[in-house]
Amino acid sequence: MTQNIDSVLQENRLFPPPADFASHASIDETKLQALYQQAEDDHEGFWAKLAHEELSWNRPFSKTLNSDNAPHYRWFEDGELNVSYNCVDRHLADKADKTAIIFEGEQGDTRHITYAELHREICRFANGLKREGVECGDRVVIYMPMVPEAIIAMQACARIGAIHSVVFGGFSAEALKDRIDDAGAKLLITADGGHRGGKLIELKAAADKALDSCGDSLRKVIVLKRSAHDVAMKAGRDIWWSDAIAGVSDECAPLSVNAEHPLFLLYTSGSTGKPKGIQHSSAGYLLGTVMTMKWVFDHRPDDIYWCTADVGWITGHSYVAYGPLAVGGTIMVYEGAPTVPDTGRFWKLCEAHKVTIFYTAPTAIRALMKSGDEVPSRYDLSSIRLLGTVGEPINPEAWMWYHEVIGKERCPIVDTWWQTETGANMIAPVPGVIATKPGSCTRPLPGMALDVVDTEGNSITTPDKGGLLVIRKPWPSMLRGIWGDKARYIETYWSMFNNRFYVAGDSARRDRDGYYWIMGRIDDVLNVSGHRLGTMEVESALVAHPAVVEAAVVGRPDDIKGEAIFAYVVLKGARPQGGVDEALTNELRNWVGEQIGAIAKPSEIRYADNLPKTRSGKIMRRLLRTIASGEAITQDTSTLENEAILLQLQGKE
Repeated sequence: MTQNIDSVLQENRLFPPPADFASHASIDETKLQALYQQAEDDHEGFWAKLAHEELSWNRPFSKTLNSDNAPHYRWFEDGELNVSYNCVDRHLADKADKTAIIFEGEQGDTRHITYAELHREICRFANGLKREGVECGDRVVIYMPMVPEAIIAMQACARIGAIHSVVFGGFSAEALKDRIDDAGAKLLITADGGHRGGKLIELKAAADKALDSCGDSLRKVIVLKRSAHDVAMKAGRDIWWSDAIAGVSDECAPLSVNAEHPLFLLYTSGSTGKPKGIQHSSAGYLLGTVMTMKWVFDHRPDDIYWCTADVGWITGHSYVAYGPLAVGGTIMVYEGAPTVPDTGRFWKLCEAHKVTIFYTAPTAIRALMKSGDEVPSRYDLSSIRLLGTVGEPINPEAWMWYHEVIGKERCPIVDTWWQTETGANMIAPVPGVIATKPGSCTRPLPGMALDVVDTEGNSITTPDKGGLLVIRKPWPSMLRGIWGDKARYIETYWSMFNNRFYVAGDSARRDRDGYYWIMGRIDDVLNVSGHRLGTMEVESALVAHPAVVEAAVVGRPDDIKGEAIFAYVVLKGARPQGGVDEALTNELRNWVGEQIGAIAKPSEIRYADNLPKTRSGKIMRRLLRTIASGEAITQDTSTLENEAILLQLQGKE
């Protein structure tokens, strides 16, 4: 989200950690400064010590970091472990009867799953996968509602060394197909349906549509019976979850894999129109999630931790399926929307399940703000001791509402900056020590070497001067590449500064206190409700419609979503009279929803005879962003091929 720069620059309120929280926090000022100093003195040694102490190894590593083929870095490469063992098995000695997962469905059904029960279900499903022919290194796509079985499926894949790729259940059949084909997936795990927003989500129907045009790598489909409505099952290919685990053993020995063995692929949007399969390792990724659970969330044994993210996104991987379980925590999982049956659902869940840590997106906070202070005031939120935000920068107004109305000024807010590619939080306050500022993610965590640089790669030391956000040193939870595309990995993240450091793709500034403020994307990737979407993906979907000849998509600031999608469309026929055709607009929005998913539907479509291009044929996207934002045009338009088109683009003709 591109924030209003003037208002953010004027923000200077400072909120020290609440005294009661700080007095019980696991990290105090002395310990935090010692961590920073250790990381500064010996970057590799710092991470090696943590890896030995925090993870359970089958074969301990002797080499911490291999930079021989930089930027293809390798961490702990001669060590072996199993991620599922680290998340479940090692807790059984003293936490077998502890609740691992509290689940509530949108329709009100609840389940409590202990670590012993979770272990049994993971083992059974892992054995079911093996019976269906899944082996170490095979790719398995997961396309499910937000239910415990999604986490069980991920952990089962990790247990046998299969590489999972979770596709968000809101994505379309076309988006699912693209990801299955790119990963070369052998098996798909889905459900007959799910419940979201008071509606039945037809996951199996979408999966069938995707598989109609998929390549021939995928052989089997396992279907969870969640909604219990009739769905088509293809003989020889489809099998019910219950049948897949029928008669299998409750025990499945976790496979010891190399530290660099791929744990998962997660597809994130790119500006080229083709999603990127971000590849994460096993040991380094897990270490990042474990340490940030402790540093950022001050996790304690009796916490009820609720990250509201779906497992289809990186937040759901790191802070639902892996990090909290690796530290032996109890996680809350909710299937549905925050507004069903009303806008008090999140707060009702916090009250009912005594949630102590609540981690959600600014989009959700802004949406719930609109219902007013009275709604959350109906619920007892006194169990909450820590609040968090993720997905995009949070505007100061929403931060203050969160602080005052939800946290009652007694809960620190951890505003976290990180990415699918980083694997874990990189910039965030350590809540018992770091004072917070509304809208700032504060400072990099220990061992995270971030910087703000100019276009030459020089560190910007002038306070509040904007630049490019970069990471100067490798870190364990970093992405290991883009699946099947080494060249794109280099080009996207490293080439700008000749492979010297990682370019995050965000613009940022540092204030006089060294606090970081994320100001927006430097590329053409949209951030809609905390979800990154490539403009090219949406444009490609629009142009695929028979009536469209050309399209350009930009982001427009939105109070709820952060960014809304604004599309400019050139039709094959005549422009609609007055530039308005509501029927066609609805058709195109639904078309994009089918091609990509509902999250990608343009909020507004404006028709023009052509797009604003220079004489060399380049579309002036900055001009389109200005128009979409409703601002006055101040850019030089003399290079436009047809300046007269500006009136149409502004909706004035």
